[in-house]
Amino acid sequence: MSTAFWALVRKDIQLFLMDRRAVIMSFAVPIFIASFFGYIFGGGGNREDGARIPILVADQDGSAVSHEIIASLAKQKTLDVKPADAAAARDQVRRGKATVAVIIPKDFGQNSARAFFGNPNSEKPEVSLLYDPSHSAERGMVEGVLTGEIMQAVSKEMFGGATGRNMVNEALGQIQNSTGIPPQNKKALEDLLRSVQQLNSSQPAGGGPAGGLRIPFTTHDEAVTSGQNVEYNGYAHAFAGMTVQFVLFQAIDVGIGLLLQRQRGLWKRFRAAPLSRSLLLGSRTLSAAMIAFVVFQVNFLFSRIAFGVHVEGSLLGFLIICAAFSFAVAAFGLLIAALGNTPEGTRGLAIFVTLMAVMLGGAWIPTFVFPEWMQRLTIVVPTRWAIDGLDAVVWRGLGLTSALLPAAGLLAFALLSGALAVSRFRWEEF
Repeated sequence: MSTAFWALVRKDIQLFLMDRRAVIMSFAVPIFIASFFGYIFGGGGNREDGARIPILVADQDGSAVSHEIIASLAKQKTLDVKPADAAAARDQVRRGKATVAVIIPKDFGQNSARAFFGNPNSEKPEVSLLYDPSHSAERGMVEGVLTGEIMQAVSKEMFGGATGRNMVNEALGQIQNSTGIPPQNKKALEDLLRSVQQLNSSQPAGGGPAGGLRIPFTTHDEAVTSGQNVEYNGYAHAFAGMTVQFVLFQAIDVGIGLLLQRQRGLWKRFRAAPLSRSLLLGSRTLSAAMIAFVVFQVNFLFSRIAFGVHVEGSLLGFLIICAAFSFAVAAFGLLIAALGNTPEGTRGLAIFVTLMAVMLGGAWIPTFVFPEWMQRLTIVVPTRWAIDGLDAVVWRGLGLTSALLPAAGLLAFALLSGALAVSRFRWEEF
């Protein structure tokens, strides 16, 4: 390339470094915001101070069963359990002060015991679950935990507690006096309940078998990545998303800067010199891409030093994606300048387009939380290619091949945008 080309590239980089605001916006701001998002979304995955779901429990029963349920819920690391009366609990949920409220009704212990032994004349007691509609996921989690704890507390009381002894005797008498149960079934139920009677009578007063009936399995949680002993680091996705966002904002500055230069007649004077259109626009593209690439490296270097984010997969793939997106961003900046009329009118539209691309690309929140139709739609958004590619090689631990397809898509977008920008670029204002 000619000496003039590199002189123009050097000029653009020097102007960027002289603009303190541009440097801060490109380096410090994405680091700060990415650190915040990474911390909120779990950080390194082993935080002990993670947010717990605030729930209120209104115990209108006061039985041994309800006390056992509340005590078990309070031991859950993911729940912040506090007592309240029913009216106050409803009001707290309505105001958004509590996510979920559990209301245990009066006589829950006795009625759950009758239902446990299958008494056909008794209805199952109903536990009310009040929840903030903006936290439906938390409601599902609380409901699952509550179901397990109720089952364990009721069965523990039935096989050794005072309520259990009374309920067994009551159920046995009802079965013996029933005329609607076939004889063979009646005998089987009587034998079962007499066995429970013997078990209860062998227990000391006030205590039964430890634990009651429990869920008959445990789960083993394993975070699966391609790397060995690799744990998900929430900062990895946060830094990918925020760096992509602020590099795109840099593209807006590139486009608006070109429009301002055209407005001042600078490009007209450049055209008077023996410099071709391709050389002038190509130098601006390269300088913008180089700055964007450095922003990527500085942000991820900070994430590694401060938060332990490592490129667990292909380092070459990581560099290829950074370079491909840097060129795509630079071409996007040229396209803004080519299609825009005035700097003032173009800036607002460019910011809107950028924010939409960032949002749909999964920079703010991962795309898996999107509705299914939106996930299919956003597969054509270049920012998603960049973020999915960075996720693949950074924390998923995937190899070079996982980076080639998104990088190819980004380069194709860069070539298309660049060609359109060159063909539509106006050197003078109307």
